[in-house]
Amino acid sequence: MNVYSKRCIVTGAAGFIGSALARLLLKETGATVLVVDKLTYAGVPESLKEVGLDPATLASSNPRLSFLKADICDAQAMDKAFADFKPDTIFHLAAESHVDRSIDGPGEFIRTNVTGTATLLQAALGYWKTLDDAGKAAFRFQHISTDEVYGTLGETGFFTEKTPYSPHSPYSASKASSDHLVRAWHDTYGLPTLITNCSNNYGPYHFPEKLIPLIILNCLDGKPLPVYGKGANVRDWLYVEDHARALLLVNGKGVPGETYNVGGHNERTNLEVVRTVCRILDELKPAEKPYESLITFVKDRPGHDLRYAIDPAKLMDELGWKPLENFETGIRKTVQWYLDNEWWWGPIHSGRYSGERLGTGK
Repeated sequence: MNVYSKRCIVTGAAGFIGSALARLLLKETGATVLVVDKLTYAGVPESLKEVGLDPATLASSNPRLSFLKADICDAQAMDKAFADFKPDTIFHLAAESHVDRSIDGPGEFIRTNVTGTATLLQAALGYWKTLDDAGKAAFRFQHISTDEVYGTLGETGFFTEKTPYSPHSPYSASKASSDHLVRAWHDTYGLPTLITNCSNNYGPYHFPEKLIPLIILNCLDGKPLPVYGKGANVRDWLYVEDHARALLLVNGKGVPGETYNVGGHNERTNLEVVRTVCRILDELKPAEKPYESLITFVKDRPGHDLRYAIDPAKLMDELGWKPLENFETGIRKTVQWYLDNEWWWGPIHSGRYSGERLGTGK
């Protein structure tokens, strides 16, 4: 087991990336974890079932895991969480994260991603000031963000930590704002902060409104596979467990005040991604016709960035990170996971979200 044994608050750990991090902390380190999650539509406590959480009661059979259902905008609740749990570090992943939903309803993105982050920073600062010198030096506020804050790239080039911010959607603008707040609390108050900006994640426990799980489940249902525009938009895909390991590495070895970009050098057009999923399903669960016959081109998303691609050289060279999965291995594991785990996605698919189009701006 990893010697890492901090007391960690993980906000948003009933979500996709947060739950991957919580599972890593509890299965492969000696960390003690307090999950703070509001349990919005995308909060799925079943994602923590394998590490001891009872999804129905939110009680934990794991002595190193506890769950607090709370809103990060609730200053009193956040102050109490810090005072009671006494963390050594906080991984801040709680966020509204879906671009299409931000187009339809930007207000909640501003509230959670901007006001919520500011509230959390103030709670962390107040707690940090009560620590002795050793505790202050060891404490970390780690903010997990996105490459979308950088805007869009042309056909060449990569995002680096020095790329100017140029967000184009309400989602990316709200995340850019939260990044700036975290830097300000470091520069103004001395709070030991870390920021990571990641490329598109994929893998197990991914809420079905996102591209890859949506395509998998639509294939299984024999429904059209919606591809925006011509499917030419490029994303740099990162397996979620590789991302979680990067976050843990940055927490242990990163320099306070610094930003680290996390990406897998796995660029694919959206159409390539959809076709790859179809080919794997043709092999693993064949239907009467090839799944590619279900591909349907639909009107593009408003303000759809052309290309994202991250240069993770700083993370790799300075901290020694490297991904364990490439896109070919990771996407096969992902498709197989969805085939094997209908218990997780079935209730979501039949209730909260069944594949309807979002982000039309209406």
